[in-house]
Amino acid sequence: MRPMNLPPLHRAAALGPLAALGLGGVAGCSSADSAPRTAEVRKSAPDVSPAPSGTASATSTSTSTSTSTSTSTSTDIGWVQLMTPMNQQAVKLLTLAAERAAEPRVRAFAVRLRTGHEAELNRLRPLLTRMGLPLTDVHAGHDMPGMVTEQDLEAAHAAEGPALDRLVLARIRDHLRQSAEVSRSEITAGGRADARELARALVTAREGFLAELERLPGAVRALG
Repeated sequence: MRPMNLPPLHRAAALGPLAALGLGGVAGCSSADSAPRTAEVRKSAPDVSPAPSGTASATSTSTSTSTSTSTSTSTDIGWVQLMTPMNQQAVKLLTLAAERAAEPRVRAFAVRLRTGHEAELNRLRPLLTRMGLPLTDVHAGHDMPGMVTEQDLEAAHAAEGPALDRLVLARIRDHLRQSAEVSRSEITAGGRADARELARALVTAREGFLAELERLPGAVRALG
């Protein structure tokens, strides 16, 4: 097992356009264990992402009444197969932060963002099903830009007080930035209307939460 030292606060450079993630969505991975794992199914998450504090709701409460019947492109497949595990891993770190962060505002932020990510998962998983894709994590064991890794979670469990807050802020900032970037690629190059609609909602939510995160206590020190 790797030592549980606090990881560096900045990830590798962001991924290129999502087109590079096509044909299974595994380009750009650093594979430690390529065996897929079954995606976790969380219960009772709401269908609407809550708005960042002081902003309007980021995710519309209404969805298209008709499901797109467009053929899924490699961009659509790469995006949904990446965004689903990215959210699942972020939820694990946010759950820890909601319980143990030293700063109350960081804990409250983690609760709101976790709720929003669970709501997004309630839309991403049905999209996988509509596209005929399995609810498996094709990126299991891969070190992807913006992905909260098992090593990150181990480090978070070992950290306490302000050190934990700094780790959470840095990792979640990377996650929000990268997931927004790949979602913008889906908006531009995706073929399915329902996938592009969800990608737009994700980008809006992430822009609001990023602005809020950067105002949190300790953010300047954590993010540099």
